[in-house]
Amino acid sequence: MGSSNHCPNPYANHRVALLTQHGKEHVIGPVLNTALGCRVERVTGYDTDLLGTFTRDIPRAGTQIEAARKKARIGMELAELSLGLASEGSFGVDPVAGMFPWNVEFLLFIDDLREIEVVGVAKGQANSAYHLAQDWAAAERFAREAGFPEHQLVLRPEGENDPRIRKGIAAWPELEAAYASAAVQSASGRVFLEVDLRAHANPTRMENIRLAAEDLAKKLRSHCPVCGVPGFWLIERVAGLPCSDCGTPTRETCAEIHGCRKCGHRVTHERIGRQYADPGRCDYCNP
Repeated sequence: MGSSNHCPNPYANHRVALLTQHGKEHVIGPVLNTALGCRVERVTGYDTDLLGTFTRDIPRAGTQIEAARKKARIGMELAELSLGLASEGSFGVDPVAGMFPWNVEFLLFIDDLREIEVVGVAKGQANSAYHLAQDWAAAERFAREAGFPEHQLVLRPEGENDPRIRKGIAAWPELEAAYASAAVQSASGRVFLEVDLRAHANPTRMENIRLAAEDLAKKLRSHCPVCGVPGFWLIERVAGLPCSDCGTPTRETCAEIHGCRKCGHRVTHERIGRQYADPGRCDYCNP
């Protein structure tokens, strides 16, 4: 799928607002500035923690993409720009085995000139470890296993929902002092430790944000062959790849549809290099 010649680089020298207070501009800016020729500019003047925190003291309103959209809109308004970006992450378990910590990052790009939204996505293993420590030795062991101090920590007395939170702990003396203080405040003597999930405090997450920027750059460099608008990309997968044993259509992908977010033009690409599905994926052969 090649880019259209209508508008080879529509964002060259254009300013793009990025509202962040957690250092995301350091990985998003270099990727998009190089790929698109734009100028990603960090916007300040709004506390993004008001839109939700990973420490659960302020819940996020709405979905992940809605939160990103609200953040982008605030940044665009503050900077008085028609182009804006916002990143929003979520954490859970991996979708395959349901066993491993998992991070999904959305990087939303809003272009009010063309009236489009394009989302870069990255998914990967997360460092979101936590532990309820009975003593300092257990806390120290957890910290080392969690990649501290490169990955910062958050501490609370008692348990994971205690409102007495100490965030952004990034050095061993600081951790030891915070642990001692939390242990004194804890009626049980136990202290809850967790990896700080804010981007600037979590290199694993920051790398996923960078990968989301790479994904967004690819999408924005692909233009609709009809109207030239950026973001001509995969919008649907078509199931039905036939089983190699019985020929019955399976739920495996047989084609991909790429579409334009502006004019609605679509192109269907048949799957290349694989004509049949494994019988193990066939509901008839393997009910």
